[in-house]
Amino acid sequence: MTDTPHFPLSAVVGADDLKLALYLTAIDPKIGGVLIEGPRGMAKSTLARGLADLLASGQFVTLPLGATEERLVGTLDLDAALSDGRAQFSPGVLAKADGGVLYVDEVNLLPDHLVDLLLDVAASGTNLIERDGISHRHSARFVLIGTMNPEEGELRPQLLDRFGLNVALSGHTAPTERGQIIRRRLAFDSDPQGFCAEWESQQHALRERCQQARVALASIPLDDIALEQITERCFAAGVDGLRADLVWLRAARAHAAWRGAKAITEEDIDAVAEFALRHRRREHAHPAPQQSQPPATQNANPSEGQGQWGEMPAEALPVGARREVPSWPKKP
Repeated sequence: MTDTPHFPLSAVVGADDLKLALYLTAIDPKIGGVLIEGPRGMAKSTLARGLADLLASGQFVTLPLGATEERLVGTLDLDAALSDGRAQFSPGVLAKADGGVLYVDEVNLLPDHLVDLLLDVAASGTNLIERDGISHRHSARFVLIGTMNPEEGELRPQLLDRFGLNVALSGHTAPTERGQIIRRRLAFDSDPQGFCAEWESQQHALRERCQQARVALASIPLDDIALEQITERCFAAGVDGLRADLVWLRAARAHAAWRGAKAITEEDIDAVAEFALRHRRREHAHPAPQQSQPPATQNANPSEGQGQWGEMPAEALPVGARREVPSWPKKP
């Protein structure tokens, strides 16, 4: 854990769909990140920050809404390159997020070219910047979490599609659940260290389960039977392009790993269907066929490891991230 305690993901009440989406992206970051839609006050940042604890680095970086392209990708000092024979790179947000979580609140309010750049790097895992023939490349592998309130503006469809998973949160929470949320929040605010210590066993079980799923992932085949079912359902949903098929297949495999299964089954395909299709389905198309008996929701206690989770998908087509950024001002 970091020096400043953060609310543990295992202690979050409800939001089971979103929690599963986060677990799946922690298991397979190639899924392509999660876009969370919903009103303010739904603990979106708390959930995203909790995801960082499931990754090896535990790194959590926030992209400010008013960030420039230079702050995002970093800068090259051309004077240093000419005098020392090598480019002097000042890291940006993408470099700092490597190995962790990059959180973008209100992503729909960012300029489109920054969103496009961000998604390019997230898909390729590499940031390449060039200036006047000088270039620098560095690893930028992170789990991208974006949030947006649709009432404040929509994200362009071309960009919306490039998020692997799409989860919608409702602002209407049952009174019993609301009370439990408030009690846990007050307990955390009163004694963050004590609260985290109380939940450490559940948090440890959650980290272990994600780690075991990551190890098992490569042994689960992306088989033709699962692919056939997914492509047929994507076609029935009127989905444009092939990104949905790839995301859905990866997410189903991650879900199988999450369950501890050896192969993808219909249960895994159904569990992630809506979140692979929600932001890609044409409005006039019929919803994708569903199973007569959808998987049950998993017990809220991750240490019990029983039951199934209902939701999520995955994405990411590798796209080169090649951007030119301003150089530092020349020294007088």
